[in-house]
Amino acid sequence: MPRPAENGEIRSNSTVQLTRFSAHGFRSLAHVEDIPVSSPTILAGRNDGGKSAVLTALAFLLGKHRLTEEDRTYEQSEGAKGRRCAETWAEGDFLLDPIEQAEHSLSETVRIRRISLLNQPASLEYLGRQPADSRLRSLDQMLKDPLGELIAEYGLSPAGTRKDDFLAALKEYAAQGQTVEDWLPLPKSLEARLPRLLPFGGKDEHPNDAVRTALSGCYEAHLEDENLQGKVREIETVITQRLEKEADSLCQHIRRHCSEFVEVEVKPEVSFRGGFKRAPLEVSKADGEPVDLSRSGQGSNRRIALAVWEWTSNLLENAELAGDGQPAEQEPTQTIVIYDEPDTHLDYRHQRTVMEIIRKQCSLPHVAVVVATHSMNLIDGVDIADVVHLRLGPTGRTQIERLKDDTHDGIDLHLGQVAAAVGLRNSVLLHERCFLAVEGPTEQQCVPLLFRVAQGLSLQAAGIALWACGNNEGALHLAGYLVKHGRTVHLMVDADSRTNKQFKEDRLIKIGLDPRTQISYVGEAEDYNELEELFGDDVWAQTANTHWPRPQGETWSAQDFAAHRDGKFSSDILTMIKERASETSPNGKADMLYGLVSLLKNKEEVPLQLRKVFSEIQALAA
Repeated sequence: MPRPAENGEIRSNSTVQLTRFSAHGFRSLAHVEDIPVSSPTILAGRNDGGKSAVLTALAFLLGKHRLTEEDRTYEQSEGAKGRRCAETWAEGDFLLDPIEQAEHSLSETVRIRRISLLNQPASLEYLGRQPADSRLRSLDQMLKDPLGELIAEYGLSPAGTRKDDFLAALKEYAAQGQTVEDWLPLPKSLEARLPRLLPFGGKDEHPNDAVRTALSGCYEAHLEDENLQGKVREIETVITQRLEKEADSLCQHIRRHCSEFVEVEVKPEVSFRGGFKRAPLEVSKADGEPVDLSRSGQGSNRRIALAVWEWTSNLLENAELAGDGQPAEQEPTQTIVIYDEPDTHLDYRHQRTVMEIIRKQCSLPHVAVVVATHSMNLIDGVDIADVVHLRLGPTGRTQIERLKDDTHDGIDLHLGQVAAAVGLRNSVLLHERCFLAVEGPTEQQCVPLLFRVAQGLSLQAAGIALWACGNNEGALHLAGYLVKHGRTVHLMVDADSRTNKQFKEDRLIKIGLDPRTQISYVGEAEDYNELEELFGDDVWAQTANTHWPRPQGETWSAQDFAAHRDGKFSSDILTMIKERASETSPNGKADMLYGLVSLLKNKEEVPLQLRKVFSEIQALAA
């Protein structure tokens, strides 16, 4: 439903969404930049690497952490030993909806920061533009007489003699002049619509804290209910009016004793948002005996807290429902759920429950999740581009490493760095939930790209380790070895492998493979013999025209490739391209097919048979 704006008019609820953030001068975070807020973002690294500091910096940005002196980073410059840094801030990139953009004359993305100078309270600011003429800044904070002096100085003609008339004329004049970019106080209306934070604590999480956090979300949601807002605002208004009377008396008293001040104003603001204090949790055993949770084991406390957060997931899922159970028209406020080592003290079954909760929350469009963890089970389950590796540099300050090379080898390199940080072997890091055994370099180069286009994530993120084995028999031997050692494996070979006696069904069963579910013969469903044949002649022609053009303006046509469908397709078209291309040609079959798959953008461009195989393998890995 629409809700009243601050000026009384009706407007629909708008959203402000955080996409990434940075921090400066906060604990070990001397200066870290561009930490994504995704679905989810994983913070990985050794103990004391800065994971908790990053989560707390996010809480500081969103107003859920009060900065203390101990939060400020120590200076490291010469002669500054033992001195705290002069300023601490956390800054984010926020997306505004069209309503917010129009109301505040801002672009779609705005930078907002919470900053605290040494010995000063924190303040919220946004990067915007203000008049180059310093006298035209902060007009709202000026009294009527100084505004009148500016009106006279600039020769303006306001609509009347009231203070609001002076303000309107000066703001219109300022808007027509030169401006400069600067940090400005964030409007209260924007501050009220910043994302909310739901923190699920670390290893010492207590059920009472989890309950309070979860119900705090409910409390805020009920305050947004239009059926209640009218009553809440009415009470707030009555209390505000009473306070204004008391404030007026206070102002008169100040003016009598401080005659040098012409105008003294106090404007009380009342809000019930901070009214929810606590909700103690009491539990008992089946025999009615009460349980003292403060003396219970960590595992019991964590399981209760986990149950609370399972319930919170349902709350988030239903955030678009109004208090009366009917769909609401406003967009839900962005909620950022943060987890600090959520699977500590939990057995493996409950660790999987944590992962399911996080996946469920990440599927909601208005929810982002940030997780600090050592758990490779959590790291395995996301796109590696959303993993932030935190480590302490030689100066004792946190440095971040993000995936820069989006290729398969680049992903493996980044995973290797994460593995070293958490003390795991590379073989474990390769997500041995499922092995995909293929024949040779063609599949090794092309399958990662094909899988990413078809499934929307990398092989590593899906938990699949790709192994090229030299030929079809090598792939079969690896598959047999892995099955013998109880590992999940899928074998993908060209359809012409059927002619190899090693692939007789009885032999496959003997080594422990299920011929129906663990082996895919690429091309067989379309009566083709190999991977290259799955791609249409027009796709091959487009690829050749892009990568290996013919001389003198000639172009490749689909018929050029269709002519080779009756022979050994891959070898024949490779020879043809090498003979007819002008200057460049592929360096072999692997390079040739890689040239084709690198041009694919949509999953529908990946042959249907491959998409089915990839889906089956992903299901195995899950």
